[in-house]
Amino acid sequence: MKAHTQETQAAMTPTSSLQALKDGNNRFVNSNPINRNLLEQIEDTSTGQYPFATVLHCIDSRVSAELIFDQGIGDLFSIRIAGNFVNEDILGSMEFACKLAGTKVLVVMGHTACGAVKGACDHARMGNLTALINKLEPAVAAVAEPADESERTSKNIDFVNTVAEKNVHMTIDNIRSRSQVLKEMEDNGEIAIVGAMYDIKTGVVNFY
Repeated sequence: MKAHTQETQAAMTPTSSLQALKDGNNRFVNSNPINRNLLEQIEDTSTGQYPFATVLHCIDSRVSAELIFDQGIGDLFSIRIAGNFVNEDILGSMEFACKLAGTKVLVVMGHTACGAVKGACDHARMGNLTALINKLEPAVAAVAEPADESERTSKNIDFVNTVAEKNVHMTIDNIRSRSQVLKEMEDNGEIAIVGAMYDIKTGVVNFY
């Protein structure tokens, strides 16, 4: 399979780009990946890149967007940070990817049993990690259940996963409120901004 070209990228829409990710995850889950010549794709992309999607996801070693969406070299802009939140630099990277490089869908993807979210649930404090955890704690505070404080910890995996999903929603809200570029592109139908959760037990990505 050849890498995307300027023409194939231009032919894709936000809807078809999202469907391509869904189809890729289905192939991944069913162990039916597309047969790619990655060395050939390196050659194809040596003079330019034309990805169709941008994915913000966690650094977790089990959560690689290229693998779980069955994509090749030159298909995705992959932004990774523990807890998949945004800051000024990440927003700038997204604006480059969408406005200047032409991607059609922007996915914010959390995952189950996220270590960074567990740290936020426990209000962990350690070196530079403290500042990162502080950025995730608003999602912990935004989840009302369970009311019992003793159950609002990393030991309650259902609570952890609910916080992880809430963090995705809040990150999308931050993208729209803090990036006029991306908000205008979404309003104009040039891109779609969507949330997703990856299940580390099944390999399935659920979009919303």
